[in-house]
Amino acid sequence: MVENKPTMKETFLDYKLHLTVLGVAIIAELIGKQTIQITDKISLVFLPLVYAIIIGLIAYLIKPFKFVKIRQSIHAETTMLLCFSPFLAKMAISSGQSIDRIISAGPALLLQEFGNLATILIALPLALLLGFKRESIGLTHSIGREQNVGLIVDKYGFGSAETRGVMMIYIVGTMVGAIFLGGLASFLATVTSISPLAYAMATGVGSGSMTAAAVGSLIATFPEMEKDILAFSSMSNILTQCTGIYMSIFIGLPLTSKLYDWLEPIFRGIRNISKKNENDKVSKNDKEL
Repeated sequence: MVENKPTMKETFLDYKLHLTVLGVAIIAELIGKQTIQITDKISLVFLPLVYAIIIGLIAYLIKPFKFVKIRQSIHAETTMLLCFSPFLAKMAISSGQSIDRIISAGPALLLQEFGNLATILIALPLALLLGFKRESIGLTHSIGREQNVGLIVDKYGFGSAETRGVMMIYIVGTMVGAIFLGGLASFLATVTSISPLAYAMATGVGSGSMTAAAVGSLIATFPEMEKDILAFSSMSNILTQCTGIYMSIFIGLPLTSKLYDWLEPIFRGIRNISKKNENDKVSKNDKEL
């Protein structure tokens, strides 16, 4: 059953949601920042935001826990932007204060979106290898945020395989994207010699929760660079949100579609060969028995 869109009054009066969020926030803060030291130079940093996401998922997904239902999930979506507003405002202020440093970065910020397109070359073959068909176009053409969902639905239709693909990556990104990026940012920043500011730019993926988790991990790893990390991440995120949809429309989606037409027959042949070998092996075992 599809829930009707709630009014702001219904959202603010949903005491179950507010009590759950308060409880989750308290538990997450009590756990606090945790650092897993892998080696002397390599570490993983997990912030309370990561624990809050995990606990919230558990509260929503575990069936015996009846306090959080679909209605609370819908209300939470309504308040997400409001909750992230202070963080976005802080990033915007930091970006303005460090405008000289940002300008000195040169064309790197403007060209970063082309780096995002490079992930298509990795993600699409993996999706085809896993057996996805045209769903892989929606899955891999972008990070799959709201504007990309709208693009795919507009071009292919709501019931298309491409829309199923983009919705899959949208849901997975919403559920575990922040957890993944939060750990990945701190890990890569300590395992490589690349400037933390480069990773700060990389955190601007166009998603508030993912950016917040990744930036938090970077700041925890390099606290002395907090101001610059916030500034570069903020500007990167703004540029991604402004230009990302156009990159998807004119380059990302056409590139993914063309690559799919070229690669799908190749991977289909690989899957057929693998399936034939497996069937032959089963037949041989049956004969031996």
